[in-house]
Amino acid sequence: MSIRKVPIVSGEYYHIYNRGNSKQKIFLDDKDRDRFLKLLYLCNSKGGIDFREQIVRAKVSAWDFEKGESIVNIGAWVLMPNHFHLYLTANAKARLPQEDAIVVFLHKVLTAYSKYFNAKYSRTGSLFEGKFKSVHMENDTQAKYLFSYIHLNPIKLIDSKWKEGGIKDKKKAINFLDSYKWSSYLDYLGIIRPENKIINKVDFLVYFDSKKSFQEEVFDWIKIEPKED
Repeated sequence: MSIRKVPIVSGEYYHIYNRGNSKQKIFLDDKDRDRFLKLLYLCNSKGGIDFREQIVRAKVSAWDFEKGESIVNIGAWVLMPNHFHLYLTANAKARLPQEDAIVVFLHKVLTAYSKYFNAKYSRTGSLFEGKFKSVHMENDTQAKYLFSYIHLNPIKLIDSKWKEGGIKDKKKAINFLDSYKWSSYLDYLGIIRPENKIINKVDFLVYFDSKKSFQEEVFDWIKIEPKED
């Protein structure tokens, strides 16, 4: 097994991300995005899952499936056309070494989704660009910035230069994020939906004390980008 550039340490928090091979799109329609989200939920378990047999053919809602205890806790997530971002930590109650929990979880999700995508679009070969990438969150400032970064990522779809030039129209950006269902942004606004089951806030700092402060501070914190080594 190859050694990861960023070792995964017990009790720590990580920014996990990956993109399509050669920057290709990995989500071509809403059904693709929906399948990936369901896998984030279903694969977060010690047990295995056969989506076709246990969900589709059994006519069971993925969100109602009894998958068992989660092996990781996800604090934030977002799907973009050719990549995804996750903010997570291992679930200590699952009694798995942190590296095993995170690696097993990502392997299950990415393998299952790759099989689905390749079968649907009659393609072969690797869908993702190598192993998933990980960044260790070393302090609260870095973690809070990541939290904002993940939730503001979709703004790139309406303003490709926002990261370089800033968000020029905050109202337009908020309206867009309020309608973008492919991130945990709506979950932090208190919107009730099946996707609420993906995140578990228990191991994450409470960054925002209200829905209003969540929106305000997410936009403010993106201005404070931590320096990288």
